[in-house]
Amino acid sequence: MNALIPKRMFFTRGVGRHREKLASFELALRSAGIEKYNLVLVSSIYPPGCKIISRAKGLSALEPGQVVFCVMAKNATNESNRLIAASVGCAVPADPNAYGYLSEHHSFGETEHKAGDYAEDLAASMLATTLGVDFDPDTSYDERKEVWKISGKIVRTTNITQSALGNKKGLWTTVLSAAVFLL
Repeated sequence: MNALIPKRMFFTRGVGRHREKLASFELALRSAGIEKYNLVLVSSIYPPGCKIISRAKGLSALEPGQVVFCVMAKNATNESNRLIAASVGCAVPADPNAYGYLSEHHSFGETEHKAGDYAEDLAASMLATTLGVDFDPDTSYDERKEVWKISGKIVRTTNITQSALGNKKGLWTTVLSAAVFLL
């Protein structure tokens, strides 16, 4: 069987503003550089052996109209000054033959840093439970991060986050973050 397992992945993010909600989403896609592809949203597994590459390198490998798989978080508001965020967290296992996790987080009222930490923690927590890493879910994210590092089973966590304030004139504001896969 010929499996579609991505070998490379890149992160991107964007923000768009427009009087129409759909148009603000399109502008966020343009800001992220992924508006010209047929995006297929997939669940949140980081493939074994997948290499994270730069956005520029990833975009240069794609062709307009191409079907592209991605994990995407998005959020939108037309409320003046409402803080929104969209974040994708990533947890990569130390074993290159094991799969990792991606997570999507969409929030209101959280800073970019707080939303990013939450998404990163969520991905790492999901990976830790599958790897049998013992941790207390009620401890702080920083404490859990130390347990994961000490276990040696999670090699890296990261996130890509976009936040924005709702437009003062009531235009739709859309934020998105994505992990884009290349086969």
